[in-house]
Amino acid sequence: MTVALRTPRLLLREWRDDDIDRFAADLATPEVTEMLPPLSDRAACAAWIGRMRTHNETHGFAYWAVEVPGEAPLVGAIGLTRVNFPHAFGEAVEIGWRLARPHWGKGYATEAARATIEDGFCRLDIGEIVAFTVPMNQRSRDVMTRLGMTRDPADDFDFHRFEPGHRLRRHVLYRLRRPPA
Repeated sequence: MTVALRTPRLLLREWRDDDIDRFAADLATPEVTEMLPPLSDRAACAAWIGRMRTHNETHGFAYWAVEVPGEAPLVGAIGLTRVNFPHAFGEAVEIGWRLARPHWGKGYATEAARATIEDGFCRLDIGEIVAFTVPMNQRSRDVMTRLGMTRDPADDFDFHRFEPGHRLRRHVLYRLRRPPA
């Protein structure tokens, strides 16, 4: 079953093969990945998209390719994934985003994330969604706050993908619970 989400300005859709080159050119740049695990080349981008396709086939959700219909065929990647590493905050579904630099500051991350959260709570019946980032990533933290997510500093953690002492090792965790019916 093919699923897509629409917002007033955006289309969140499944990945296509022709997205790989755009992703590598616009979403794997040093500026975009400054506070994320980097994607080093086209092959790494293709593998990331492949993981999203597999995650979607397995769980019925993943990061979406985000486009601005009639304007830009790929401006970002926003979606949900199951957290697949050991952590203290319990079984979790994470929301995340990455947008190409020319599309920052337009509200696309918040708009697409709201649609993704609604899909997660309604269609997927997820009870809680988490998000995490490094403390210095104020742009992402602002999106989390706009989404109504809250942080308890006791939930902050060291991200295993970075060596001890790495500037991206410490992460802050935000949570959003599905509202009661």
